[in-house]
Amino acid sequence: MRMHDLHPAPGSRRERRRVGRGIGSGMGKTATKGSKGQLARSGGGKGPAFEGGQTPLYRRLPKRGFKNFPFKKEYAIVNVEDLERLPQDVREATPETLLAAGIIRDLKDGVKVLGDGELKRALKVRVHRVSESAAQKIAAAGGTVEVI
Repeated sequence: MRMHDLHPAPGSRRERRRVGRGIGSGMGKTATKGSKGQLARSGGGKGPAFEGGQTPLYRRLPKRGFKNFPFKKEYAIVNVEDLERLPQDVREATPETLLAAGIIRDLKDGVKVLGDGELKRALKVRVHRVSESAAQKIAAAGGTVEVI
């Protein structure tokens, strides 16, 4: 068998139906959508939750529980190993220096340092949150941690 002998299984590949391309195609004018009405319109239809005018299930059920999303803080995550990527002349890791070095893309609600990886040099780290393991690794490398 050679490459030129390979073909898809018969009936497994069909050409796309090109509707609305003239009356000679058999699918012109109304483009297989019948005539007028809601379903013939662009974006027409009722949507998955429509129940024929009956109050939909998602509105019949009571809303319960606490939603934290308006109060949730989202931090830019930096691992200890990422601090190694700071230029050698930088002695202090702040949100601004991390942003300038391209380690984080945006500050969000602050920066949190997590303890994945190793740190081989002493750095003064000034960020919004630090995990315990990260603080231990930074201290072991001779650095200090300050929470802003």
